[in-house]
Amino acid sequence: MGVVPFPKAVGQVGFDRVELTRILDLYGRMVAAGHWRDYAMDMGREAAVFSAFRRAAERPEFRIEKRPALRNRQGMWALIGEGGAVLKRGHELGPVLAPVERRLMKLVEE
Repeated sequence: MGVVPFPKAVGQVGFDRVELTRILDLYGRMVAAGHWRDYAMDMGREAAVFSAFRRAAERPEFRIEKRPALRNRQGMWALIGEGGAVLKRGHELGPVLAPVERRLMKLVEE
């Protein structure tokens, strides 16, 4: 039979394997530190969004958004805080995740 690819809607934005691995690695480390408990992913026509929650019944603490339409402007990656403010935007995923990585370092040190 072989491997059947997961169907992707035409025009839908998604995360590739490397991007998703990087995001889920950070998520796993935040869970291990006892800070995050849940996540959600939304893949639409304009953006793919990964939301991380401290508790399931609240707004996400962070949203990581990939918007390819902004690739040639300020960058397709954005880190958005709980209040909806853009905390970091850029062309590469790594630097956009840096504020969360720094928070993780503080959590581990405590």
